[in-house]
Amino acid sequence: MTVYSMTGYATAATPGTEDPRAAASVTGGVVFELRSVNGRFLDLALRLPDELRALEPALRELLSAALRRGKIELRATAARGTEADWPHPAPEQLQRLTHVDALVRSWLPQARALSVNEALQWCRSTGGGPPPDEALLQAARQAIAGLREARAREGAKLAEVLRAKLQQLHALAERAEPLVPALVQRQQQRFVERWHEALAAAGSGAAVGAEQARERALNEAAAFALRIDVAEELARLRAHLDEIGRLLDAGGEVGKRLDFLIQELQREANTLGSKSATLELTQVSVEMKVLIEQMREQVQNIE
Repeated sequence: MTVYSMTGYATAATPGTEDPRAAASVTGGVVFELRSVNGRFLDLALRLPDELRALEPALRELLSAALRRGKIELRATAARGTEADWPHPAPEQLQRLTHVDALVRSWLPQARALSVNEALQWCRSTGGGPPPDEALLQAARQAIAGLREARAREGAKLAEVLRAKLQQLHALAERAEPLVPALVQRQQQRFVERWHEALAAAGSGAAVGAEQARERALNEAAAFALRIDVAEELARLRAHLDEIGRLLDAGGEVGKRLDFLIQELQREANTLGSKSATLELTQVSVEMKVLIEQMREQVQNIE
């Protein structure tokens, strides 16, 4: 399945024009524009002219069936024809308009006379309405399909970026793994040397023998190793990375699960930094946190 972004834009028009951007020159046409940005839930905002308000439930149903998350704005614009597209007024229309104008002016003598432009607007509005409902819904479906395609293209780019970050985090985990055993070995040797120095300074009458001193030094080193051991953190971090990769391959509605896993990655990286006993391990932890934060910003846009 595809990974979808929550960011996208699409437009479509009712039949009668090839280019939606030119639909404003087609008498009676309607242009649908769809914009979407990231959001925790599906948030629909419809901007419809009054003559299309009856279609709002059907449009909401179409959007809810096709999209799962994001702030979606659907704007429908009734086309306004150019002067060349305006119909010639029929005599019946002009006769009716004259009657209405006379009636209004009889009650409101101060009302100004209609202009030619206003008369043409009235004749145009009474000469035809918006396209049939099915044509409008078909244009809305085309806009929704275009939005899904745009979100799919953006989602593919986000997934590519996230996979690159996953590889970098795997490499950092590989880099961190041998650092702790090497540090423990060095610390163990240091403890043994210090105890030998203490025994030599105490002389032959020391109560603690060399073998006991060595054993105590090893115990101290073992306790130190437990305090700085990050094997569990690295194992969990790798498991989270593998799960993120699996979700990206599976696609679908993975945004919320990815967001949760990013939080878990951040927790493991923080623990890794708190247990750090070397500068190199601290640097690894910092680099991990930077990468995880970059991933978090990208995941916020995934459906």
